Amino acid sequence: MSDEEEAPKRSHRRVAIRLSLQPEDLMGGPPRIKGAWTAKVITLFPAAFPGVLEQSLTGKAMDRGQWRLETIDLRPFGEGKHRNVDDTPAGGGAGMVLRADVVARALRVADQGNPGRARWPVVYLSPRGRPFDQATARRWASCDGVTLLCGRFEGVDERVLEHFGIEEVSLGDFVLTGGEIAAQAMIDATVRLLPGVLGNAASTEEESHSAGLLEHPQYTKPPVWEGREIPPVLLSGNHAEIAKWRRAESERITRERRPDLWAARKGKGKRNGED
Repeated sequence: MSDEEEAPKRSHRRVAIRLSLQPEDLMGGPPRIKGAWTAKVITLFPAAFPGVLEQSLTGKAMDRGQWRLETIDLRPFGEGKHRNVDDTPAGGGAGMVLRADVVARALRVADQGNPGRARWPVVYLSPRGRPFDQATARRWASCDGVTLLCGRFEGVDERVLEHFGIEEVSLGDFVLTGGEIAAQAMIDATVRLLPGVLGNAASTEEESHSAGLLEHPQYTKPPVWEGREIPPVLLSGNHAEIAKWRRAESERITRERRPDLWAARKGKGKRNGED
């Protein structure tokens, strides 16, 4: 390496947990605020974090100590000289499966100091899980933290999921190479709901899915672009009419683009005695 070359910089925004009884803060990192919401991620690729989470609002909130990220490297919990974490599936078949005993050792380290599951969910990121949605993000944000287990290969031995009572959550009806990307997406969706992260609580109230509807269209300057004008009602200054227009647009877009959400919303309204 020449004098002019710089060594690769490592993030100071996460805590890496090695194979020990206590989490090890290797890089110093942001201030530790007692009771700050914490995401613990069990992964074979801890270097993938914090990734996009250190950018923008989530990164600033981490720097302020409003939330913490701890990565738990699964590899040191592996078996033998080569720290094997997987083996062939029982009954035959393609691919490899993460071993129950290996994953269990990592989960026990992650569980140290955590309250019960009501305050600290433990989640396996799996395509067969219940779909992740805004309600799930709100639930996690109301807890003290969450532990996310990132799968790889053909998945995780079912016995460890049953033994630890782990809930399974899916980012969508597709298959990823591993759970790391899904973990970052879910953490982002949750962290932005923590008090003080966005700075304006009203922002989360008007977003897509917050009220079971997709968000209304947004506009800004210039008032006319490529012959297209901003809807006049938005420039009227009449806040009641603006709110009415936005509501109608949210309903229209939801009906057109997500009939499943619209049907669920209408069904909920009927159960509550609404028209």
